[in-house]
Amino acid sequence: MSWPKEMDSPATFMNASRVTEFILLGLSRSRSIQLLLFALVMLCYAAILFGNLLIVLTVRVDPHLKKLPMYFFLSNLSIIDTSVGSVVVPKVATDLVTCGRTISFGCCMSQLFFLHFFGGTEMLLLTLMAYDRYVAICHPLTYTTTMNRPRCIRLLCWCWVGGLLHSSSQVFLVLRLPFCGPNKVDNFFCDVPQVVKLACVDTHVTEILMVANSGLLSLVCFVILLISYGIILSTLQGRFKESGGKALYTCSSHLTVVSLFFLPCLFVYLVPIFSTTLDKVSSVFYTTITPFLNPMIYSLRNREMKEAMGRVRKKLMFSHWSQKEVEG
Repeated sequence: MSWPKEMDSPATFMNASRVTEFILLGLSRSRSIQLLLFALVMLCYAAILFGNLLIVLTVRVDPHLKKLPMYFFLSNLSIIDTSVGSVVVPKVATDLVTCGRTISFGCCMSQLFFLHFFGGTEMLLLTLMAYDRYVAICHPLTYTTTMNRPRCIRLLCWCWVGGLLHSSSQVFLVLRLPFCGPNKVDNFFCDVPQVVKLACVDTHVTEILMVANSGLLSLVCFVILLISYGIILSTLQGRFKESGGKALYTCSSHLTVVSLFFLPCLFVYLVPIFSTTLDKVSSVFYTTITPFLNPMIYSLRNREMKEAMGRVRKKLMFSHWSQKEVEG
């Protein structure tokens, strides 16, 4: 569709937009499958909330974990995972149970913004966690001074700033486009690749910028992570009988989380030639499955975390019984 010259400016394009809502095609049209998916989605969301908030509570309450940079970053990762799941999952669950499929233009842009805000922050935080493990294992004598609490807070703030810049640029690219025709988003939530396809103009430049933004961010962070863990694994050679086994066990948890989060993002944002079905499967992973699995990976595969959870449980039970005795 061609546009007259007087409509070439972004402001005129936005004025020409007539779409006020989008229709989400979702995951299935079958009512029985929708109800099954609703039950699974709600179970996943309950596990996301419980698991991640349990990690945050454990790190905040346990004095040993509270002062360690790795668990400081882990508690923030749990907060981000809870936020990522809360951006998409409640809307998906509501649509599945009510058969609703529409989302307003403003809500769609909000969903897109917050998904990329938390997602971009998580990418940078996972990279920061890999750097933390690199310093701890490869430079143990300077670890406490290098990763002191003020520096950890500053690095974490930069992760949030990076996520904000990434998300803002994504939304800016989308808002410059006019939406005046089709409004069916072939996904279960609003995301840049599917929304951009609905624009009334040629979007090749926008798609290239999208790949340069989301795709390269995912790829660069993933490569840095692989290099970091490659250096860590080479450093750990010959130490397995000492503390190397424990460090390798911790790194294997990190690598599992990294793979679950980054690989689906690379499929969606870096290689847009894949089928829509594969896009949906990848989207399910990084919006629902990864926030659901992260707490189990970090708690079940981490002896320190399991021991800390036991201490927190005993402390809470002791406080509860002490309060009952005082009341009695």
